[in-house]
Amino acid sequence: MKKLTLVFLIIFQFSFANDDVWSKTGHRVIGDVAEEYLSRRAKKAIDKLLDGQSLAAVSNFGDEIKADRKYREFSAWHYVNFPADKDYKDVEPSEYGDLVIGINKCIEIITSETSSKEDKAFYLKFLVHLIGDLHQPMHIGRLEDKGGNDIQLQWFGRGSNLHRVWDANMIDDYGMSFTELSSSLPRLSKNEVKAIQKGNIYDWIEETQEITNQVYESVEVGEKLAYQYSYKWWGTVENQLLKGGIRLATVLNEILG
Repeated sequence: MKKLTLVFLIIFQFSFANDDVWSKTGHRVIGDVAEEYLSRRAKKAIDKLLDGQSLAAVSNFGDEIKADRKYREFSAWHYVNFPADKDYKDVEPSEYGDLVIGINKCIEIITSETSSKEDKAFYLKFLVHLIGDLHQPMHIGRLEDKGGNDIQLQWFGRGSNLHRVWDANMIDDYGMSFTELSSSLPRLSKNEVKAIQKGNIYDWIEETQEITNQVYESVEVGEKLAYQYSYKWWGTVENQLLKGGIRLATVLNEILG
């Protein structure tokens, strides 16, 4: 029995070994940024649904529930994989769902007059998380390498992979709390904010995919990454966090404002 338990634990740990997230810090930054751009009406509606919790506080909900098997059906909502030379609309959606399907489902539940407050709160917290995932380049990755999880790398001498470098390594090693990072992001002009707010989910997916393709070309399998890589790409990380927050607020203002 002990052997079986040990085998189960090893399999369980391995199954989640490459299941990184857009860093807990990154998701909280996106939630924090979004608060700044919410309309008064949207803020009031969100406060009521979340019983006073902030967007930053609930931003990692989508990952936290992975520990509960009853939410396994939502696993595929965190990403979307399709060929680099295709648009999302040109490919057959996954039968298990994907990031776009998940976002649209969340919006459908939140805006439905027949949804309970409990359901609206659940899908609102999930939506906050998924809009964050949409802006992490490796969540719009390629199926053949599992969104960069199979591209093994070294990060400051530690074993990692391309997905993990973008999900966690760069942000976590930057060493700032989410409030410090949020307050240190570049200040944008009104015109720059308006430019980011334009478009829809499908436009934003295509925009992120363009960055994803550049990220794939930025490394070679087994490459040793360190300060130089972070220095080159940190501006992109900051921009994606800003865009994620501003666009999260744009969606919430539209459906709740």
